[in-house]
Amino acid sequence: MVDEPLYPIAILIDELKNDDIQLRLNSIRRLSTIARALGEERTRKELVPFLSENNDDDDEVLLAMAEELGAFIPYVGGLEHAHVLLPPLETLCTVEETVVRDKAVESLCRIGSQMKERDLVDWFIPLVKRLGAGEWFTARVSACGLFHIAYPSATDLLRAELRSVYNQLCHDDMPMVRRSAASNLGKFAATVEPVHLKTDIMTFFRDLTQDDQDSVRLLAVEGCAAVGKLLEPQDCVANILPVILNFSQDKSWRVRFMVANQLYELCEAVGPEPTRTDLIPAYVRLLRDNEAEVRIAAAGKVTKFCRIVNPQLAMQHILPCVKELSTDSSQHVRAALASVIMGMAPVLGKEATIEQLLPIFLALLKDEFPDVRLNIISKLDQVNQVIGIDLLSQSLLPAIVELAEDRHWRVRLAIIEYIPLLASQLGVDFFDDKLGLLCMQWLGDQVFSIREAAANNLKRLAEEFGPEWTCQHIIPQVLEMINNPHYLYRMTILYAISLLASVVGTEVTCQTMLPVVINAAKDRVPNIKFNVAKILQSLIPAVETSVVEQTFRPCLQELNEDPDVDVRYFATQALQACDQVMAT
Repeated sequence: MVDEPLYPIAILIDELKNDDIQLRLNSIRRLSTIARALGEERTRKELVPFLSENNDDDDEVLLAMAEELGAFIPYVGGLEHAHVLLPPLETLCTVEETVVRDKAVESLCRIGSQMKERDLVDWFIPLVKRLGAGEWFTARVSACGLFHIAYPSATDLLRAELRSVYNQLCHDDMPMVRRSAASNLGKFAATVEPVHLKTDIMTFFRDLTQDDQDSVRLLAVEGCAAVGKLLEPQDCVANILPVILNFSQDKSWRVRFMVANQLYELCEAVGPEPTRTDLIPAYVRLLRDNEAEVRIAAAGKVTKFCRIVNPQLAMQHILPCVKELSTDSSQHVRAALASVIMGMAPVLGKEATIEQLLPIFLALLKDEFPDVRLNIISKLDQVNQVIGIDLLSQSLLPAIVELAEDRHWRVRLAIIEYIPLLASQLGVDFFDDKLGLLCMQWLGDQVFSIREAAANNLKRLAEEFGPEWTCQHIIPQVLEMINNPHYLYRMTILYAISLLASVVGTEVTCQTMLPVVINAAKDRVPNIKFNVAKILQSLIPAVETSVVEQTFRPCLQELNEDPDVDVRYFATQALQACDQVMAT
């Protein structure tokens, strides 16, 4: 029999040595419970040392341990004892699996950011130095992510030492270590004093941007924005701008891709507008890059870039590239452009939009790739605000009407969702003339999602134009379609009726739409009949109790005797709702 106080740790030892990985995982997930049972002192003296010596080789178990230890400070007796958690996490920082190391570093940062300054100097900084000088590259990779926690509490002497260690990591033989140094440089730089930022950090930065490995250089691109924001404007122009210009011509397309992706952030980093103007040639190069992936990234930033440079320069240099990209050989480049090009209209103004952008919009609306058409449709409202509805209706509406019958259902769906906005801007007369018929056609679409969206669209239009217009233009056409030979279309009409009832009010519902619903209860298809029961139940709160008793109840009682079990179920539900209304 195990002594009672030893019981939790004995169980843990047994479970952590079990062959069943799930059992080992569960025991790790229960560490906090075990720690509470042991108490703070025994957790420090027995549990944590045991975890430090645990040689589990399963990454899932190690990942769980790294995560649990990050929140373990309360169980070891608070901040003054936080340092006891460092040894097991230091071990986890050296394992082969990247996700485990990353989680261990994250937990160390979490603990280190709470530790007292004295403890950081005594325990945390030596840990960083040990990892930084580790024999295995995994330890050195992990070390890079800890410097920003260690540095602020260090003495001047230790700070110099930490900068020296980071310098060695930036020039490590292993590319993985240099990659880690590059990706963590921004965080480290934010903690370094201005005098050393200009000297040491900028030296590290320059070396990493000239690394032989493109995987290191592309991480240094991300560092450009982070480091640039820490520098004075003149230092940023002197040190960061040349690097960005070089990167935009880098021999590796992955580096150029990263520059294209980060360009907006890089522009913000280099400061005022005159400086940003220097980046225009670099951006134009990226828009015309040989690699489609680079053009995709650059095209996706075209509106953002135009917003932060002079509109005149944007028209002069960027617009010609945009025209070229609208007919790019890669459909993904055209799709990326289509998703942002509408945002250029407010930037360039009405005249330039009408002359330069409208032809591009029209070309993209007729693009053979559905995603291009979709991306344009979803942003049309940005153009309305600039060119006005008259011009929109003349130039873009014919293309929109054409897309309403597009062979790709997602394009038709996007048009339907855009219709209420268009209707509110076009006005009722223009809508009736140009788009009314389309809205009815969609109720008979082959795709359910289109039919459902079309019914919701009618409700939104009814809310926009009011009950009178709805009674005159929508309801008669909807009710005519209830006789469609296909039951799926008849179901759509019933759904549309239930939606419109809430807009047109009780009187119209009872006089014009209710007879159609009651008549549908005699349909031969069970799906129609149980939908009638559901609609009648939804209409109960909207009509007089006399209508419920005289019209709803007889119909529902008939449905309640239907041979189909589903019809009877929904009829029973509706009858119960009728009883509740009568009881109140």
